[in-house]
Amino acid sequence: MAAEKTVLGPLDIRRVMAAIPHRYPMLLVDRVLELVIDERISAIKAVTINEPFFNGHFPGRPIMPGVLIVEALAQAAGVLAVESLGLAGSGKLVYFMSIDDVKFRTPVEPGVLLRLDVAFVQKRASVCKFEGKAYLGDKLAAQANFTAMIADPPKD
Repeated sequence: MAAEKTVLGPLDIRRVMAAIPHRYPMLLVDRVLELVIDERISAIKAVTINEPFFNGHFPGRPIMPGVLIVEALAQAAGVLAVESLGLAGSGKLVYFMSIDDVKFRTPVEPGVLLRLDVAFVQKRASVCKFEGKAYLGDKLAAQANFTAMIADPPKD
C-alpha cells in the first residue's frame, strides 16, 4: 500500500515569507499553488511593470532578467525544502551551491503569471538537488538544475 502524500496549498504570501527570509524587492514568489512534502512545489510569481528591474532591462522592451527567473525558481525550492524538512520559523537559510543546465526558452514580460515548478532530485538534511522549470501558461520559459545548502544564518 502506498504511503499518503502530504499536500499543502494554496499558501499565501504570509506563509511564503515565514518559510524564506527574502523581502521586497528580492521576494520573487507570491503564492504557492501546491506543495507536496518531500516531492515538489508549484508556485506563482506575478510579473508586473512595477518591478524595479524593468526600469533598466530594457527601456522600451521590458524583459525579466534570466538570472531573476532562476532566483525565483530557487526561492520556490527554498520554500519546498524548508516545509519538507520541518524548518519553517527556524531561521535556517537556503544557499545556492551550483546552477547547471540553465536554458531560457521565451522572454518573460510584464503582465504575466510565471509558474515555478520545482522538484527534488535528491534530498538530504543539509544539501538538496532540484530540477526547476518556469512556465508562461503551458509554454516553457526557462529551466535549470541546481543544488542548495541548508545552513544557519551568518553570525553578527
